[in-house]
Amino acid sequence: MILLRAEGIRKVFLTEAGPLEVLKGIDLEIQEGEMVAVVGASGAGKSTLLHILGTIDRPTSGRVTFLGRDVFSLDDRALAEFRNRSVGFVFQFHHLLPEFTALENVMMPALISGIPWQEAADRATRLLVAVGLKDRLSHRPGELSGGEQQRVAVARALVMEPPLVLADEPTGNLDTSTGMELLGLLQRFNRESGTTFLIVTHNPEISRACQRVFTMRDGMLSTG
Repeated sequence: MILLRAEGIRKVFLTEAGPLEVLKGIDLEIQEGEMVAVVGASGAGKSTLLHILGTIDRPTSGRVTFLGRDVFSLDDRALAEFRNRSVGFVFQFHHLLPEFTALENVMMPALISGIPWQEAADRATRLLVAVGLKDRLSHRPGELSGGEQQRVAVARALVMEPPLVLADEPTGNLDTSTGMELLGLLQRFNRESGTTFLIVTHNPEISRACQRVFTMRDGMLSTG
């Protein structure tokens, strides 16, 4: 089944030098349960595409459907609810809240959605145990290594059990060994939970681990 479809996605930014077209009519279909990679040079528009697919940003023109529903037809409140419940995000920089513990950081999306505190804590605990951080629940981000912080970010992305996770250079700030461990985690969640992953990456190990790879070049997307 097609989980996510993008049709004719264009994104134009207005600059002092005039309009800058970053995305030039992107078409993309992602099936449920896939791991898909998008590769390409810096500045090619990969992150812009990811932000639009995750509804963090809106396209200048084009359409994004999720299980057949046009997501940008939703009002702002419904769109925020969709983003909270249906899409998980993992970024190159983990964006953890420094004043909260690992457990509290992972709980946050669940609490925002109205899930009771105990259920949110139970979900977060299970995920942190699953990513190998059962002894780090009460640690704040500053007390964790870079790899541990990114594992917390992965757990946070999964706490709402979203069908889709969008990851933007998730291993970009990690050493090779830690990056491979993180890749193994993503593969395990894909295999065991059926979570769909769309990963923007420069890491060839990640792209080789995906079922399909797209290349972004000059605002256009091609296979391989």
